[in-house]
Amino acid sequence: MRYTLPMIDIDDLRKQPKEYQKAAKNKGIDISVDEFLKLDELRRELTQFVEEMRAEKNSVSKKIPTMKEKEKQDAIADMKKLDKTLSGKEEELKTVEEKWRTLFLQFPNLPLPTVPIGYSEEENVVIRSHGTPREFSFPVRDHIAIGEALDIIDIKTAATVSGSRFAYLKGDAVRLQMALIQFTFNTLGDEDTLRTVAKKAGLSVSTKAFLPILPPVIMRQDIMDRMDRLHPADQRYLLPEDNQVFVGSAEHTLGPYYMEHIFEEAELPIRFIGYSTSFRREAGTYGKDMHGILRVHQFDKLEVESFTTTEAGSDEQQFIVALQEYLLQQLEIPYRVVQKCTFDIGKPNANGVDIDCWIPSQDTYRETHTSDYMTDFQARRLGTRYKTPDGEKHFVHMNDATAFAIGRTIIAILENHQQADGCITVPKILRPYMGGKDMIR
Repeated sequence: MRYTLPMIDIDDLRKQPKEYQKAAKNKGIDISVDEFLKLDELRRELTQFVEEMRAEKNSVSKKIPTMKEKEKQDAIADMKKLDKTLSGKEEELKTVEEKWRTLFLQFPNLPLPTVPIGYSEEENVVIRSHGTPREFSFPVRDHIAIGEALDIIDIKTAATVSGSRFAYLKGDAVRLQMALIQFTFNTLGDEDTLRTVAKKAGLSVSTKAFLPILPPVIMRQDIMDRMDRLHPADQRYLLPEDNQVFVGSAEHTLGPYYMEHIFEEAELPIRFIGYSTSFRREAGTYGKDMHGILRVHQFDKLEVESFTTTEAGSDEQQFIVALQEYLLQQLEIPYRVVQKCTFDIGKPNANGVDIDCWIPSQDTYRETHTSDYMTDFQARRLGTRYKTPDGEKHFVHMNDATAFAIGRTIIAILENHQQADGCITVPKILRPYMGGKDMIR
């Protein structure tokens, strides 16, 4: 089946095995390139042997009807022996191919040379910071104390109805969410704004607008596997009877939109801004961030997905990060940009950048955004390509990134813009989307 295809170029792996071994080591993936290449050689030898035997069988089978009786009987006897040998080799090849595929699917994408080597998130590197954390003249309240006092967040009722790690948003929290959505759609759909951001970032990139998308929140498990996002499966809400799964992010259903599609190069880039409810089981996080809406099972996200040429992929990520920063700057929230190390970018990524927002009640920065550059890793299994003017076909390069994780952004707004009387100052950029309201009371 097509979705079991590997995500890296087998010829590239054969040419530079040491690079792939180093990438696996630096990403914390335990796999032996030497062991795989030995299996790869055996697979090729068996494939050639089986193909030659099949060809011989077909050739002799065509000649048998024209043979004389004794010659025919001898040929049939030889074919029976060949069939027995062929059957054994085909079974051996099937076993080898299954093991070959299982190992091949474990290989990670090669990280860009600029990604720092590291073996935990502690080795990520802060690139830059923007804004100064505010000094409060009154005791800082966390988002739950604020939300409950203003009657805009209800954790207790949600726990009764749905269990832990759920919440009701009410009133102005909902209006704030809708304002963030409209602000993001309008910003990423405005080519003049995109042109300004690109110029300020010193990037020579297309300023083609992002297309708003409302994607499905349930998808086929095999399609999520083609995105290399199905595992670890214990983080997913599965629907086993239907072979389906709830998405953990909008990009899970945005990325496969162009499966088995070939673009003309002139059509690229294609850019989506998707809005979706997302679901994660948060297995293994018991006791971590149990308070509030920072880490929940159901959350809403605005997510960017883009498809570019090979040459444009890396600059596209830089452009997306610049847009993430622009959006946050309009909300007047202090943040820092973090270059993730090899271990933290994960298996599919060639590069990963996080943005952490300042959370006053925790007196620290917390991750609110991420930007993932996949090169052609996902596109290979999805079969998404483009054709150059001279007719050459290449796999697209794919980027996905957070525009806003709504819940975490609401936390940052409530806490950074809280006032001594318990009210919240609405960021100026959002006021037109909230009917002109400047305070949440």
